[in-house]
Amino acid sequence: MSCLTRNSNSKASITKINERIKRLNLKHSTFLLVFFISTILALGQKSIDETLSKYNSGTVPYISVDELESKISNNQNIILLDTRSKEEYKVSHLKKAVWVGYKSFEKSRVEKFDKNAEIIIYCSVGVRSEKIGEELKNLGFTDIKNLYGGIFLWTNKGLPLYANGKQTDFIHTYNKRWSQFITKGKKVY
Repeated sequence: MSCLTRNSNSKASITKINERIKRLNLKHSTFLLVFFISTILALGQKSIDETLSKYNSGTVPYISVDELESKISNNQNIILLDTRSKEEYKVSHLKKAVWVGYKSFEKSRVEKFDKNAEIIIYCSVGVRSEKIGEELKNLGFTDIKNLYGGIFLWTNKGLPLYANGKQTDFIHTYNKRWSQFITKGKKVY
């Protein structure tokens, strides 16, 4: 075998090896990217779970995003109350939600509602809304549920938000720190 033939075979082998390495690197990079995104999404959910476990006492039963979405889709007779700040509500809210506030909550805003009606309350993740749910119980309301994960989990599932009667992608994240819980939508804080 001539020196020239051996040299050509070596170059061809090196080229094949380099191509395999590139393919492996690409596969490895793709795997790492998918793993990284999945981890972030899982941590966001875990963080909401941890936040609710840490700050809520379970005095108001939860309703899941899927259960609420089903009730809305089936036009069930429910009252949706938004317990966030007026500023957050103006950026976006659930369709047909009535703003009642948190720090500025007043019983006069809910007196018009039937005390036996099904009321679903929400805030960003479900902490403030539990406190308002307790207030509603004290006012004699009997069928109150707190949206688990609040408007953040609703948004993360790709469900619609509204502002001024029109659908929007904007979501008020309360502040920059809390914006970590949002994986979809356009963040405002």
